[in-house]
Amino acid sequence: MGSFKIEGGHRLKGEVVPQGAKNEALQILCAVLLTSEPVTIHNVPDIVDVNKLIDLLKAMGVEVEKLDKGSYRFQAKSVNLEFFLDPEYKRMGGSLRGSVMVAGPALARFGRGYIPSPGGDKIGRRRMDTHFTGFEKLGATIRYDESDAFYRAEAKKLKGTYMLLDEASVTGTANIVMAATLAEGRTTIFNAACEPYLQQLCKMLVRMGAKIEGIGSNLLHIDGVKELKGTEHRMLPDMIEIGSFIGLAAMTRSDVTIKDVAYDELGVIPNVFRTLGIRVERQGDDIHIPAQEHYTIEPFLDGSNRVISDHPWPGFTPDLLSIVLVTATQARGHVLIHQKMFESRLFFTDKLIEMGAQITLCDPHRALVIGKDFEKPLRAIRMTSPDIRAGVSLLIAALGADGISTIDNIEQIDRGYQDIEGRLKALGAHIERV
Repeated sequence: MGSFKIEGGHRLKGEVVPQGAKNEALQILCAVLLTSEPVTIHNVPDIVDVNKLIDLLKAMGVEVEKLDKGSYRFQAKSVNLEFFLDPEYKRMGGSLRGSVMVAGPALARFGRGYIPSPGGDKIGRRRMDTHFTGFEKLGATIRYDESDAFYRAEAKKLKGTYMLLDEASVTGTANIVMAATLAEGRTTIFNAACEPYLQQLCKMLVRMGAKIEGIGSNLLHIDGVKELKGTEHRMLPDMIEIGSFIGLAAMTRSDVTIKDVAYDELGVIPNVFRTLGIRVERQGDDIHIPAQEHYTIEPFLDGSNRVISDHPWPGFTPDLLSIVLVTATQARGHVLIHQKMFESRLFFTDKLIEMGAQITLCDPHRALVIGKDFEKPLRAIRMTSPDIRAGVSLLIAALGADGISTIDNIEQIDRGYQDIEGRLKALGAHIERV
């Protein structure tokens, strides 16, 4: 198990290029199962979760050719359906949250999609109901084996229908959309997720021959086709990593330029960081964060305390709340962070409190942060990364702290951030993997 040793208190400077989007990759890679023709994908991030999914596709019989750094060609012409029942499939899929999105395309094309109880972040219960309710409405039969936590979805032929999703689940919407592309007739999905990564998936499917209307809205119409073709696709930069670098620059009072961010796809993210008093300057398709000695949290227009909470897109993504929280610890003022979706995601604040941050955890979903305005730096400690986003938040805290911190269990960070220490070193950070 690896660790990061970080000497904080150093200001950073330079340019950084965000990786391809992790959450998009987990959808796009599964979509290659929908066709027997080659699919070429660019800007694939070299991170643990994505590499595990590529290995899973290989084990299923998908031909995978690495063309260049971040570029792959996939061809799923000889998929081994019996592998779904192999203990190795359960082992490989069970270690990866993204394996759930194998089910939709496999069910659509082969009539069966199996899902081992998926792994991933330990941030609270993440239910699967939306996925399976959608499959059932399309005509699939769902069985669950409690003895080995294994889900089976089977159907001779999926049939289009109307469905109102109980929640705007991104992965649930992606799975249902992929299944519906080869279903018979029209599928209408209301309360669909509409994140940029879901839009990217839909646009890729349309290039493959799918018929999808309403892309970018929460009402999708999908007319099933008999088969899909191959295509070429480039993934967006990772908006969560972009937000992480904004917080990092502010926390360390550094001058950082984030290159090629696909700014128009970032939604409210830049403005949320601006409410913390951070100068987020757009320069073409780049973001420049100038060095600031202070940043002041803006109250609401009526003078009441600022509250930052997560919402379904186009609201603020829950994956960046932990970054906002740690950045606020050195702002001037105070803010209430309200994490609505996951009941365990704010528990990492106990480490920030140990570092000297003034945080009151009101309940599992709300934390009040009193900014210290750099009057007293955080102190270095030894800590453990509980999940991807909290791990990077602790990394940001360590880079702004006084002394040498150690972060254990950095495999969690590696799941979502590509060569993070190499890119931070290029900015001048004092970080070492041990």
